[in-house]
Amino acid sequence: MTRRYRKPRDGSELPAWKQDYNTGHRKIRARVEHALARLKTYKILRDYRRAGHTLAVTASGIAHLHNIALAG
Repeated sequence: MTRRYRKPRDGSELPAWKQDYNTGHRKIRARVEHALARLKTYKILRDYRRAGHTLAVTASGIAHLHNIALAG
């Protein structure tokens, strides 16, 4: 997923397809952030706002730490 679309500097409205894309982007981001926030053990990772392109690496790291804690 790419970055969200921003409003043009001239103040005009975004086309409908860009608004729909932003809506989907917000919904997915909210779900992911809520899922990561549920892992309260990893407060530092929960509170850190990551860039979208680092999400896969971050989620993998959290899963790895969680598995280590379970094996532990």
